[in-house]
Amino acid sequence: MDLRILEIASHTENHKVLENYTHKSKHKNPLCGDEMEISLVIKDEIVKDMAYQCKSCVYCQASVSLLSRKIKEKKIEEIKAFIVTGEQLFDDVKVTIEKNWKDFIEIFDKKNISRKECLLLPLRTIAKALKI
Repeated sequence: MDLRILEIASHTENHKVLENYTHKSKHKNPLCGDEMEISLVIKDEIVKDMAYQCKSCVYCQASVSLLSRKIKEKKIEEIKAFIVTGEQLFDDVKVTIEKNWKDFIEIFDKKNISRKECLLLPLRTIAKALKI
């Protein structure tokens, strides 16, 4: 296992419960059973806060940890665009990714293709919360 995955997953400051959320979603990976719940506080189309709870593998935890730190103060449209891009990072296509999301390239990598569904679960949970 990549030590970088463990390091990213260890940032758990957003592993919490938000009582005043405006958007919330639960999602489960049918392949492995990982479960994810994400709560968001959105004001004026901007994410002000994000919290997550999960019962999942370290790959999923790394992905949601990174997402929780990158998503704050981002416009909903930026997040929607990244979700589409994130889904393509494992494909054999040329993908242009915005600077503020570049850290995902490190973990959304072909070397982790067997964990693709785990890594994408947080993005899919956010998409469900935002109804996209």
